[in-house]
Amino acid sequence: MTQPTASPTLDTLFRRTLARQPDALALIDPLNKPRITGQARRRLTYAQADRAISAIAAHFIESGLPANSVIAVQLPATVEFVLTVLAAHRAGLVVAPLPLLWRHAELTVALNRTAARAIVTCGKIDGIPYADFAMNAAAEVFSIRHVCGFGTELPEGMASLDQAIFQDSRTSRSVLQDGRKAALISFDVTSEGLRPVPRAHFSLIAGGLAMSMESDLPQGANIMSAFAPMSFAGLCASLVSWVLTGGALVLHHPFDEDVLETQVNEHSCEVLIAPAPLALRLGEHGLSERMPSLRNVIGLWRAPEQVASSAAWTAQRASLTDVYLFGEAGHFSARRTSEDGSPALIKVGPHGAPRDVQGAAIAGDILLTPRGTLGLRGPMVPVAAYAPPPPPADIMIAPPPRDYVDTEYAARADRATGGINITAPPSGVMAVGGYRFLAQDLQEWSRRLGQGALLTALPDRLSGHRLAGRAQDNARARDALTELGLNPLMVEAFRDRTNGALT
Repeated sequence: MTQPTASPTLDTLFRRTLARQPDALALIDPLNKPRITGQARRRLTYAQADRAISAIAAHFIESGLPANSVIAVQLPATVEFVLTVLAAHRAGLVVAPLPLLWRHAELTVALNRTAARAIVTCGKIDGIPYADFAMNAAAEVFSIRHVCGFGTELPEGMASLDQAIFQDSRTSRSVLQDGRKAALISFDVTSEGLRPVPRAHFSLIAGGLAMSMESDLPQGANIMSAFAPMSFAGLCASLVSWVLTGGALVLHHPFDEDVLETQVNEHSCEVLIAPAPLALRLGEHGLSERMPSLRNVIGLWRAPEQVASSAAWTAQRASLTDVYLFGEAGHFSARRTSEDGSPALIKVGPHGAPRDVQGAAIAGDILLTPRGTLGLRGPMVPVAAYAPPPPPADIMIAPPPRDYVDTEYAARADRATGGINITAPPSGVMAVGGYRFLAQDLQEWSRRLGQGALLTALPDRLSGHRLAGRAQDNARARDALTELGLNPLMVEAFRDRTNGALT
């Protein structure tokens, strides 16, 4: 009897393109990487990338990291991030990406919750000493046994992965390439707090397919990614879309508009992946004329309740695909096809990839829950990670298992069109760009600053919210928040303003 073929992993997909075109260009660093990390830019072919991936994987194996252990990664959108993720998978490890805005307080919680065995970072990113953050966090997490980084001026005790690539070790171990194996642990913030969300390879691939097939990405396309990769959606939009299409991935550390335009034109990029408000702004300012090679734009909405009221897409030669993001639970995509450039109508029920093609593979289901919120299910949606807590011990009959994830976004169906209107984000959860946190956390940090201090979140059209603070001594408040190891967005909320206003 023939054994069923295992589903592919991300490394499997990478190796398929490697076997087909080893000398083709694969990965290209941001144009301003020397400023961001102090390192020279890298341009790697598939064969060169493969050698670097194998060398980093060998370093992980030789360091004694057992298969299936968790390795935390906090890196910018550079070639090193892609190499590290694929190297970890080649070594049989599970990757836990950590957002760059996280500092000591969030890092230690995430590392402890996942029992991470190692952490990978950079010496400095935009002048900020991320290597020191990693070392300090690792000192408080019992499970961490290995800390390594890229770049120069690494602190004592941190292994250099640049040196590991240079040594080019061939150490390897047998790893079962099966898409059902764990690949990723990302982190969501729900009304119950920080939630680790594990995923298998097939779930990541399903998320990338939903984006790339809906936007009709051509095989072999040069993809410009200007979306931070440290999340499920960020990985799907960059790394996964790249291994699915088999072209070149051009990375951009968000965000410098002039650098982005130069990179797109220099590498004749056909695809741009960026935050949707940014994509719309580029469309309004002559995207087709300034970047004539672009044919597909994928706009990711961290605040999906804003899609319906967004501006029309006006670029002539490039199409726009809206990607609705619901934290780490999942996403769905809809390409704008109407003549006026307005968002596509979203309806309850199965949605294919591509969405409007009869007989297309089902990417997932959209539903309205009894609570009046939007629910998701499908191959990319990790239902178990969001399962409701077990019933109290005095209840003898357990409720039936739920086959969907409640995103907690308020939604309703329009009676006239049948379309879904997403009306509000989850209650009690704030978002500043890609950084999500609980409203009660703001109150807690504000109390720690003493009497007369105020830290609040104000609505913002582009990023969902923006933070603002006021204290009797703003400089002292900033120092106190920095010492607490908090996110820099909270620290900068207390920046001095000439007019004294809360903005």
